[in-house]
Amino acid sequence: GWTPNFIPKVCEDGLSQKLHDEVVLVDGKESMETAIKLAQKEGIFCGVSGGATVLAALEVCRKAPKGTNVLAMVPDTAERYMSTPLFEAIEAEMNAEEKALFDSTPLGK
Repeated sequence: GWTPNFIPKVCEDGLSQKLHDEVVLVDGKESMETAIKLAQKEGIFCGVSGGATVLAALEVCRKAPKGTNVLAMVPDTAERYMSTPLFEAIEAEMNAEEKALFDSTPLGK
Protein backbone atom coordinates (compact mmCIF):
# COMPACT_ATOMS: atom_id res chain seq x y z
CA GLY A 1 0.00 0.00 0.00
CA TRP A 2 0.88 3.66 -0.15
CA THR A 3 1.63 5.23 3.19
CA PRO A 4 3.35 8.60 3.35
CA ASN A 5 5.97 9.01 6.06
CA PHE A 6 5.50 5.70 7.88
CA ILE A 7 5.63 1.94 7.39
CA PRO A 8 2.51 0.03 8.58
CA LYS A 9 3.16 -2.76 11.07
CA VAL A 10 2.08 -5.49 8.64
CA CYS A 11 4.64 -4.21 6.13
CA GLU A 12 7.32 -3.82 8.79
CA ASP A 13 6.72 -7.40 9.96
CA GLY A 14 6.97 -8.72 6.40
CA LEU A 15 10.18 -6.80 5.79
CA SER A 16 11.76 -7.99 9.04
CA GLN A 17 10.86 -11.61 8.14
CA LYS A 18 12.37 -11.11 4.67
CA LEU A 19 9.19 -12.27 2.91
CA HIS A 20 9.82 -9.97 -0.04
CA ASP A 21 11.98 -10.29 -3.14
CA GLU A 22 12.22 -6.55 -3.72
CA VAL A 23 10.80 -3.28 -2.41
CA VAL A 24 9.73 -0.92 -5.18
CA LEU A 25 9.42 2.70 -4.12
CA VAL A 26 7.04 4.89 -6.12
CA ASP A 27 6.29 8.60 -6.18
CA GLY A 28 3.03 9.79 -4.59
CA LYS A 29 2.16 12.15 -7.46
CA GLU A 30 2.78 9.40 -10.03
CA SER A 31 0.65 7.04 -7.92
CA MET A 32 -2.23 9.50 -8.01
CA GLU A 33 -1.80 9.94 -11.78
CA THR A 34 -1.84 6.16 -12.23
CA ALA A 35 -5.04 5.87 -10.15
CA ILE A 36 -6.71 8.47 -12.39
CA LYS A 37 -5.51 6.67 -15.54
CA LEU A 38 -6.84 3.37 -14.19
CA ALA A 39 -10.27 4.96 -13.75
CA GLN A 40 -10.23 6.70 -17.13
CA LYS A 41 -8.75 3.96 -19.30
CA GLU A 42 -9.56 0.69 -17.51
CA GLY A 43 -12.65 1.46 -15.44
CA ILE A 44 -10.79 0.55 -12.24
CA PHE A 45 -11.93 3.00 -9.57
CA CYS A 46 -9.20 2.84 -6.94
CA GLY A 47 -7.42 5.09 -4.50
CA VAL A 48 -3.83 6.21 -4.25
CA SER A 49 -2.57 2.88 -2.89
CA GLY A 50 -4.15 1.06 -5.84
CA GLY A 51 -2.42 3.47 -8.22
CA ALA A 52 0.85 2.93 -6.37
CA THR A 53 0.43 -0.85 -6.58
CA VAL A 54 -0.10 -0.78 -10.34
CA LEU A 55 2.71 1.77 -10.82
CA ALA A 56 5.09 -0.53 -8.93
CA ALA A 57 3.89 -3.54 -10.95
CA LEU A 58 4.54 -1.65 -14.20
CA GLU A 59 8.07 -0.91 -13.01
CA VAL A 60 8.57 -4.61 -12.23
CA CYS A 61 7.25 -5.47 -15.71
CA ARG A 62 9.75 -3.11 -17.35
CA LYS A 63 12.63 -5.00 -15.72
CA ALA A 64 11.23 -8.55 -15.83
CA PRO A 65 12.37 -11.10 -18.40
CA LYS A 66 10.08 -11.58 -21.39
CA GLY A 67 7.24 -14.00 -20.60
CA THR A 68 7.19 -13.22 -16.88
CA ASN A 69 3.78 -13.12 -15.20
CA VAL A 70 3.20 -10.23 -12.79
CA LEU A 71 0.14 -9.95 -10.54
CA ALA A 72 -0.95 -6.65 -8.99
CA MET A 73 -3.93 -6.83 -6.64
CA VAL A 74 -5.95 -3.64 -6.19
CA PRO A 75 -8.36 -4.34 -3.31
CA ASP A 76 -9.24 -0.68 -3.01
CA THR A 77 -12.03 1.70 -3.90
CA ALA A 78 -11.80 5.41 -4.56
CA GLU A 79 -15.12 6.32 -2.93
CA ARG A 80 -13.47 7.67 0.20
CA TYR A 81 -11.11 9.84 -1.89
CA MET A 82 -13.79 11.83 -3.75
CA SER A 83 -13.11 15.02 -1.76
CA THR A 84 -9.33 14.66 -1.68
CA PRO A 85 -6.60 15.92 -4.02
CA LEU A 86 -6.85 12.63 -5.94
CA PHE A 87 -9.96 13.85 -7.74
CA GLU A 88 -9.64 17.63 -7.42
CA ALA A 89 -9.23 18.06 -11.20
CA ILE A 90 -12.54 16.32 -11.96
CA GLU A 91 -15.67 18.46 -11.98
CA ALA A 92 -18.62 17.23 -9.95
CA GLU A 93 -21.04 17.67 -12.85
CA MET A 94 -20.81 15.99 -16.26
CA ASN A 95 -19.68 18.07 -19.22
CA ALA A 96 -21.53 17.87 -22.57
CA GLU A 97 -19.36 15.01 -23.88
CA GLU A 98 -19.81 12.97 -20.70
CA LYS A 99 -23.56 13.67 -20.67
CA ALA A 100 -23.88 12.52 -24.30
CA LEU A 101 -21.99 9.32 -23.49
CA PHE A 102 -24.19 8.70 -20.44
CA ASP A 103 -27.34 9.34 -22.47
CA SER A 104 -26.23 6.64 -24.93
CA THR A 105 -26.28 3.95 -22.24
CA PRO A 106 -29.32 1.96 -21.04
CA LEU A 107 -29.15 3.75 -17.68
CA GLY A 108 -29.13 7.17 -19.37
CA LYS A 109 -32.23 6.53 -21.46
